[in-house]
Amino acid sequence: MSLKGVVCLVTGATRGIGKGIALQLGQEGATVYITGRTLEARDGDPVGGSLKETAAEIESRGGKCIPVQCNHAKDEDVDKVFEKIKSEQSGRIDILVNNAYAAVSAISDNMGKPFWEQPIDVWDTVNNVGLRNHYRCSVHAAQMMVPRKHGLIVNISSFGGLRYLFNVAYGIGKEGCDRMAADCAFELRKHNVAFVSLWPGPVQTEKIMYLLNNDSFDAHVPGNARSAKDIFANGETTEYAGKAIANLYQDPKLMNKSGRILLTADLGSEYGFTDVNGMQFILF
Repeated sequence: MSLKGVVCLVTGATRGIGKGIALQLGQEGATVYITGRTLEARDGDPVGGSLKETAAEIESRGGKCIPVQCNHAKDEDVDKVFEKIKSEQSGRIDILVNNAYAAVSAISDNMGKPFWEQPIDVWDTVNNVGLRNHYRCSVHAAQMMVPRKHGLIVNISSFGGLRYLFNVAYGIGKEGCDRMAADCAFELRKHNVAFVSLWPGPVQTEKIMYLLNNDSFDAHVPGNARSAKDIFANGETTEYAGKAIANLYQDPKLMNKSGRILLTADLGSEYGFTDVNGMQFILF
């Protein structure tokens, strides 16, 4: 268990990429704090996912997990999460993964509409939790990491920060995540704390797989839906990004990558790991 003794926080870990990352970090021996709005499983939710379910799966793999119910749109909730970690871990946190996101439904509901025909509060829905909250969490984490001169902060982003994807607010938010990593890394470098932006490829989240399995994918994905179906059908599992972060953290030359945008497939090739289903991803 290569991360034994490491203290992590993964935000938004009830399902999706956040859950996959938490599973991998816990499996490798880390103590993993996870946050999300849903503590218990909800009846009637076809996608599912809860903090307790994620925690139970981590512990079934031999890991240690502390679930903390948190609405990342509320500053006081976020502050309490870090107060809890600071108190319970003697001021220590080694890895922060900023993954919490609250805009999946808003993006889906407004798919195909130009920005001027979307509700103005789509901006806030996309970028409050998905950008502002990442900054707030990073401030808290840096305050704990800098005195120890050690740590890694990861923003989960996407190629939507480079080219148009979904809508205007989404792209601006992802570019903001990437820029945050670059600029925070500049100020953290002399303290030996790394900050990166991680781009997963197409990921087989519970939501995506539900849409694929229920023939409702076309209505939620713009452009060539058939091509998109094929891409996601052969995409990454939610745990591939977790493998990337676990390997990255253990890289003795981690600081050389600080401030950069990193792709999960590139890290898989560099560090020699495959997805949990044996898949290997190659970028051309």
